[in-house]
Order: sequence, then structure tokens, then C-alpha cells
Amino acid sequence: MIASLTGKIQHIASDRCIVDVNGVGYEVFLSTEGLSRLPEKGGEVFLHIHTNVREDAFILFGFDTRAEKEMFLTLKTVSGIGPKLSLAILSGMQVDSLCQAISMEDVKGLTTISGVGKKTAERICMELKDKVGNLQSTTSEVSQSAATPISGGNAVMDALSALVNLGYPDPVARETLAKVKQQVGGTAFTELKVEELIREGLRTLA
Repeated sequence: MIASLTGKIQHIASDRCIVDVNGVGYEVFLSTEGLSRLPEKGGEVFLHIHTNVREDAFILFGFDTRAEKEMFLTLKTVSGIGPKLSLAILSGMQVDSLCQAISMEDVKGLTTISGVGKKTAERICMELKDKVGNLQSTTSEVSQSAATPISGGNAVMDALSALVNLGYPDPVARETLAKVKQQVGGTAFTELKVEELIREGLRTLA
């Protein structure tokens, strides 16, 4: 199964994009939010991927954060909700807001999302209320990490800028580089070149 893709944007449509990976174009469906964060045509992108295999199709769904992918997979566990509706829900509400709505059993708020009726909203709240706590913690930690500066010199700042230009939100990029620092150690981290930092960062995000 394809778990992630790194390549160049070849085409962007209303609900999908094509990522060119070494000459092979992969059609990837994304949420509205995910599409809005893609770089322009020709830009480098990294996407977390969920591969949905059916008898008549092999469909890739893409996400620029792990939290969004985890929410997508969690929504798919709800009775009557398939991958397309899961993606539509993510298009209608960001992950942190969605977690809050589910935990508070905000059925009315969920029904404002296109394709989600009252019964579906009630099922989402009933089946996921006890499952969204971990996702809320993840998105909260990512947001808080933005307040912590990443030290290491110009190379680190350049790598941070490169990850953001690849489409990763600043908090996610910072958290990723912080994890790289933990993995390689503080001294080795400061000696890494920009391209090495980017490579290690993408490996961590995969």
C-alpha cells in the first residue's frame, strides 16, 4: 500500500491533484483545506496517503498532516460513512474544530457540513465521542509547538522555510525538526546541512 508520496504538483483540480513522482503521475483526492495548502504547479509536495482498494478502483486520498489522515481513518469507522464522505467532512470542518464538535455532541454544528444529515451527525457523535481525545491532544501539541523556537542556526531556519514551502503548516514543520533533533542528538543536529535536515524531516513525516 502507498503510505506517502513526495513529488511535484503536475495538476490541481477541484477535488484532486496529480503528483509527479519520478515521471509517474499519481492522482490524489484531497479535502478542500488540503487543496488550498498545496504549492503551485511544479512545486514540491509531501502527502500522507491512504490507499483505498476496491474491486473496480485503486484510489489515493492525500493529507498534509498526520492528524488529518487519522481523523479521516477514524471517520471511516462510523457506520455508513465511506472515504468520500469522510473527505467531505474534512472539507467542511478542520480537525481541531471537528474533534471539539464531536466531543461536545454538537449535532447541529455537524449538520452544517455538506452531506451530513442529522442521523449521520448523531452516529458520528455516538461512535466517536470517546475516540477523538487522542486526536485533540495531537492537534493541541502541534499548535503549542509553534511557540517553541527551533535553535540550530541558519541551516535549520532554511530547512524550516523549505518544509513550509512544501506545504506543511509552520507548527508541523517545527515539530518535525524538533523530532529530528531528538533522534540525532543536539550536536549532530547543528552539523546537518540544509538538504540533510529536509531529508530527515521528510523521513520523519513519512
